[in-house]
Amino acid sequence: MQQHEQRPIWRREPLWLIAAGLVWLEFGTRHGGLPLVLASVPGLLMLGGGVSSWLWPGDPRERHFGAAGAILGVVVGLLFSWSWAGFAGALGLVAASLLAGGAVGYLTLRVQADEEDVPDPGRALRTAFEVTLDEAILAQMTLSAPARALKTDGERVVAEVHEALALYRDRGWLEKPSSYHRTPPPLEQVDLRPDRVRGLAYEHLRFESGYEPNDGEPGRDRYLSYVPPRTAHAWVMRRDGVPGPAGTAERPWLVCIHGYQMGMPLVDFTAFRPEWLQKKLGLNLILPVLPLHGPRKIRRVSGDGMLSGDLLDTVHALAQTAWDLRRIVSWVRAQGATRIGVFGLSLGGYSTALLAAFERDLACAIAGIPATDFARLSWRHGPPDSLRVAEELGVGLNETTDLKKVISPLVLEPQIPHERRYIFGGSADQLVPPDQVRDLWRHWDRPKMHWYPGAHVTFGMHPPVRRFIDDALRESGLVS
Repeated sequence: MQQHEQRPIWRREPLWLIAAGLVWLEFGTRHGGLPLVLASVPGLLMLGGGVSSWLWPGDPRERHFGAAGAILGVVVGLLFSWSWAGFAGALGLVAASLLAGGAVGYLTLRVQADEEDVPDPGRALRTAFEVTLDEAILAQMTLSAPARALKTDGERVVAEVHEALALYRDRGWLEKPSSYHRTPPPLEQVDLRPDRVRGLAYEHLRFESGYEPNDGEPGRDRYLSYVPPRTAHAWVMRRDGVPGPAGTAERPWLVCIHGYQMGMPLVDFTAFRPEWLQKKLGLNLILPVLPLHGPRKIRRVSGDGMLSGDLLDTVHALAQTAWDLRRIVSWVRAQGATRIGVFGLSLGGYSTALLAAFERDLACAIAGIPATDFARLSWRHGPPDSLRVAEELGVGLNETTDLKKVISPLVLEPQIPHERRYIFGGSADQLVPPDQVRDLWRHWDRPKMHWYPGAHVTFGMHPPVRRFIDDALRESGLVS
């Protein structure tokens, strides 16, 4: 069954949300028209989140949408409210929204469970605001990528899971998950063209993935019907900005793997900071686009379909991830790379751990804020009504966990030596709870680990994280 948080009903933090929501609605009502429309969205989100959290605690989505209202209130207050509320009124609305945002963060920190081997993130104001940003992003993900397949076609999804589990047991894949994965052919034929985004020069690499689910697997035909994932993409940035072999010879490469809902050049470059990794440290970079993301997306939102309730699509997409990454590594080797490291963030951290289960010659594997157990993560973040449908039809957390063993970095064994494994995570992370990061650390036999006292998307605001990555690259010989 879905695990709900245990917390006292009478918390004072929701009162700040309620008060801020009422302030926004009062200002909007007073001015009417467009101001009322602009004020109603953050006001109602904060008011609804506050009332729900105060009277009926137990569903974390109360905090998600309360945080979204607070952040939206800051944005609307700064950009629009001064024109109808005046300077003092706009300042008051922004202040109310900031108080509400801080209250959400503090409430989340107060109810966060203590985890063994995870340091206490503390209760600093900065940490609270970082947590609020995580909560707001969870609200966006709830709206943009709901578990629609379980709602609209639950019986078919559940039947596929039962069929797949029977097949996986029969073929021995649950006992030996590595045997589920076939060895891809080396990548030789690629299309490589120069491109540019916001002044950043890179090369756009394309190739035919060649991945197909195993014969007889449920969902095989449906997954193969998705056209965009068949073509793999990657962004290539060579150290000297010189395209082709002249800019590549005898240099180390770093494979940088993006997170969920990313996969666009500017977004990926912002996360991995080529001005540091490429320009300062002298690395050649290749940034693969994961299946169902960016130019490989199959729906409006990048990443939608990977975690949208169609459980066999998730398995096939992650199996294709391992396949494509192994092919990309083979291409990088053919470019004359002296050493190859891999560094991933969030879903990319998961992908990094997958790749490390098949490539023993990597110089290092840096799993940053890694998701590691999508079954458990779905039961934490997934819509309760969709999960209830699945459980009523006979697929709960245990069955989902078994299904995903074949693509689980907590089951597959790492092939690279212990001293080349690195992990970092946020002890106040709400998108990827700290126990997910901790579990990979344990499975990887407790390698070098860095915890920062912050949330998921703000890891780059913590200088020790950058120093940890820098040290990992130097220790592994990628940087002298």
